[in-house]
Amino acid sequence: MSIETLTAAVRNIPDFPIKGIQFKDITTLFQSPSHLRELSDILYERYKKKGITKVVGIESRGFFMGPQLAVRLNAGFVPIRKPGKLPYKVIEEKYTKEYGEDTIQIHEDALTKEDVVLIHDDLLATGGTMVAAHKLVKKMEVKKIYINFLIELEALHGRSLFPDEVELDTILRFEI
Repeated sequence: MSIETLTAAVRNIPDFPIKGIQFKDITTLFQSPSHLRELSDILYERYKKKGITKVVGIESRGFFMGPQLAVRLNAGFVPIRKPGKLPYKVIEEKYTKEYGEDTIQIHEDALTKEDVVLIHDDLLATGGTMVAAHKLVKKMEVKKIYINFLIELEALHGRSLFPDEVELDTILRFEI
């Protein structure tokens, strides 16, 4: 299967959630066993030699492929969630979105200085949530951080928000 086949399987929903947005629906990829297996294989092949000890998934779509990848890499899985969703002591990062401020949190003991971390989410658009997740994980002084998305909307230039030393990778790319 090719990247082109996976790209073609993503459903485009015009004017969702608001008029003017072209929503990329990835549920079509997850409904097909062959597409899901291919995504899993691509992610595994890209990260199997990186020494990943923890995969961090961002609520909630980072929870789709994140745990599966963690299992294949023999790594742990750590969720980053919205406030009030994690039961133990947390550290948090506030960030600005197009329409206000938001906050994400992680358990204070979820990562150690020995961890090599892959932060995973479904979509790189404007980049705000992942920038906050990167800052949050960086506060924990881990050894190395990799960032991965299933999809990148290149026209929104979210990639430009990350320092050059951040190894950021996407599987499928759309202009918009």
